[in-house]
Amino acid sequence: MAAPTVELGAKGFSLSSTTTYSAANSLAHVEIDSSALDKLKPSSSSSSSLPPSLTPSSNSSPRFLPPVLARAAIVVFLNKLLSSDSSVRRSLPALLQQSLALSSGFEKLDFSSPASLLHSLCSITNKDVSTVSASPEEIGFFETSSSAEIAIAAILDCCATALIRVSDAVAALSCEAGRADPAAFDLPVSGDGFSRKDETDVAADIKMLLFGSKLAGKNGSPVFLQIPSSFGLFREAVRSLHACVRIELNSSVKLRKPTEDGNYGKKASVVDLVWFLAKPMKSMAESSFKRAKLNIESIVDEKIRSEVESLFNKQCVSVDGFKETFKSVLDNYMERNDNVAFLQGVYDLLVKFREILAWEAALALFSIEIDDSIEKNRGDALVNAQPNGENAKGDKKGEKKKKKKTLGKGTSAILQLLTDQVANCKEVSGDKVATSVEWAGDLSKYFDPRDSRLEILVAKVKEIVESNEVRRLPKIPKGTRDFAGEQMAIREQAFSTIASVFKMHGAEALDTPVFELKETLMGKYGEDSKLIYDLADQGGELCSLRYDLTVPFARHLAMNNLSAMTRYQISKVYRRDNPSKGRYREFYQCDFDIAGQYEPMLADFEVIVVLTQLLDKLDIGTYEIKFNHRKLLDGMLDICGVPAEKFRTVCSSIDKLDKQTFEQVKKELVEEKGLSVETADRIGAIVKKRGHPFEILTELKAEGSKFLENSGSVAALGELDILFQALKEANCLDNLVFDLSLARGLDYYTGVIYEAVFKGTTQVGSIAAGGRYDNLVGMFSGKQVPAVGVSLGIERVFAIKEQQAKDRNQVVRATDTQVLVSILGKDVISASKLATPLWNANISAKMKVSKRVMDHITFAKQKGIPWMVLVGESELASGVVKLKNIELNEEITVSREDYVEELRKRL
Repeated sequence: MAAPTVELGAKGFSLSSTTTYSAANSLAHVEIDSSALDKLKPSSSSSSSLPPSLTPSSNSSPRFLPPVLARAAIVVFLNKLLSSDSSVRRSLPALLQQSLALSSGFEKLDFSSPASLLHSLCSITNKDVSTVSASPEEIGFFETSSSAEIAIAAILDCCATALIRVSDAVAALSCEAGRADPAAFDLPVSGDGFSRKDETDVAADIKMLLFGSKLAGKNGSPVFLQIPSSFGLFREAVRSLHACVRIELNSSVKLRKPTEDGNYGKKASVVDLVWFLAKPMKSMAESSFKRAKLNIESIVDEKIRSEVESLFNKQCVSVDGFKETFKSVLDNYMERNDNVAFLQGVYDLLVKFREILAWEAALALFSIEIDDSIEKNRGDALVNAQPNGENAKGDKKGEKKKKKKTLGKGTSAILQLLTDQVANCKEVSGDKVATSVEWAGDLSKYFDPRDSRLEILVAKVKEIVESNEVRRLPKIPKGTRDFAGEQMAIREQAFSTIASVFKMHGAEALDTPVFELKETLMGKYGEDSKLIYDLADQGGELCSLRYDLTVPFARHLAMNNLSAMTRYQISKVYRRDNPSKGRYREFYQCDFDIAGQYEPMLADFEVIVVLTQLLDKLDIGTYEIKFNHRKLLDGMLDICGVPAEKFRTVCSSIDKLDKQTFEQVKKELVEEKGLSVETADRIGAIVKKRGHPFEILTELKAEGSKFLENSGSVAALGELDILFQALKEANCLDNLVFDLSLARGLDYYTGVIYEAVFKGTTQVGSIAAGGRYDNLVGMFSGKQVPAVGVSLGIERVFAIKEQQAKDRNQVVRATDTQVLVSILGKDVISASKLATPLWNANISAKMKVSKRVMDHITFAKQKGIPWMVLVGESELASGVVKLKNIELNEEITVSREDYVEELRKRL
């Protein structure tokens, strides 16, 4: 079969790690698209003006690479030349292509400098070096392209990516051979961000490969327990390297000077990611070696076990040797700062790791194959061979055969695939111990991407772990939750309470779309705009999921030209945040807003009353409501010397004081926001003030206060005085705190701002927040409509209520079912005749048919159903029913005509 052709420079072509590996191993021919050559610019006469630091050094030491890595570097260099905007003559790409067409000579390529590479390329292609001498642009291009580093990283990426699936398959076989405890792979997936995705994915994949296994044991060896974590880190590292290499292989090259340490940004990023790969690869190699030893220990025959162990110790890379090589690679890099040598060393480590993995696989296969207690799919000579040379099929007549154990569905398929390749494709050696060595050698070649069979193995493993047949449990996205049963009962009760408070204050319900035009949302949330979820473009409209309910409310007012409205809305909002305990990406908000022109602080007062009534009626326990004013904040920043254009961004930093110390916030203000240390310290002295509303108000209004020199601050203090006086008359001041650190980072606030914080043992933080936003509606329509509102973070309230129910041992009923219609038998028709009159009378009822009385009673107790209508054969014959009170354990008998009315009286 002819090797495929890679046409560099073709329209739409992008170089990949796999393509680079194929070309480097002569598995694909490299051609140059003619149009790419036509686009190259000839070398200009102004090239001599390039920085002299890009010219080659005459005293550089030779840099030779192994042929495969050298070919890869030439492929990458050629691809970058063809996509370059620099001045490159056609002769140079042609020279590179001609060299790639050769089968040897790459061990002589010297990558130490452009001149050295050019001379060695001419040498292996029999060209006159004087005809292809490099121009300064081409010299600079070579220095800047980092081709060798990117090429070796691409080879590493290709090999390591394949080993992700291979290592999973081999580890699963070792789990079978070593009778591993499957509990090692029971890792729960957390919806709040407290689980590592790669780690849980590895555990799930191994579990799928072992699905249906009857070999599961109690071996809880750490070498099995560590599989999810070490394999997960390896996956993460490979994915990061793959993303970087994919970009660097096809990125354009800009001529520039190297940095002082000789590194370019590309080199540094690639080296860092390869180092990130090398560390988990070391852990993988060590654990693979240990599992190989366990596979040997699982061989029952002592003589075979001893011989296999002896051969393994002599011929396999030792774990100590691997560690020593790893240390040598690291030491050389740290001392010489040689990127290419480091990357080449990591590639050598990967080859050694692959050899250890092959030994682990061979020993797992061997251990399973010679174990006659395990059922295999084939009946070859090796399967039936016994340690004493007798045939397993020669059991004496009358002897009871033991039932053989089976492998998992996935491991069984992998076992057959591997043994078909390493055993059945050639005659099996009569010496079983020597066979294990042969298999290790064959598998080492098999696990190399040069072997076409590897693609089949990787595809098979992927097919198994993604197959519906093995019933992989579905997941929900991080930051989301399912709610059912008792949780929904608590939520519905809370929603009912909240809606009743809103309606008591004359609010009308409003519902808005779950997504808005992106332009509607942008520019309203300050630095939090990065948390908005954008949707895919559909029909030319850029949409985003709503971030809160306030901006959609303002949009509704503007769109409908409304100048006044008191509304409430209970709906879900979405934030692309990092999930944590009590912090979700999808959650409900309960909003109450008053829009329109009113007397100063009248609407603000009512909103705060609504908030206190909500928190009191929900009975969540101790809370406090922190107050501040946006104009007071702006006045404070002005007093402290903050430029006006930085007010909003500084407020975003101050708003973090409820989660961070002032020293952390100060560092952000100085290093990121550009404030002086003195200005940050002045802010710190003021934002630490908090206390009873009237005490702080009196202090800020005292004679000589700097706040009295700022017109905005004076207006804010006057408004807060009116508000606090009104709240005092309404007996709503007890839980209020005047806190000058409260900033509320959203850009649209213009006046009073507040935040309710739970003070109980359940750590949930802020449970409600809001403020005045007089300019938000005008941002849409140009018509100013003053508004003020509050939003209750109901998810955190639910967390408090659920914990309270748990602490108080409260029984929360998931349903409102009042009556269980219990038929002692299987008569569905009788059940329907008894239940239908109850439903017609608006009595909540559920039917159950079962011959056992205790089934009915147990079900009623579990669901908290207070009454039962019990009917058996005798009751049917007599035309009566029994009414049973579950709590009191009392029964009465009534006629069929009267049971509905009797239940209505007693419920």
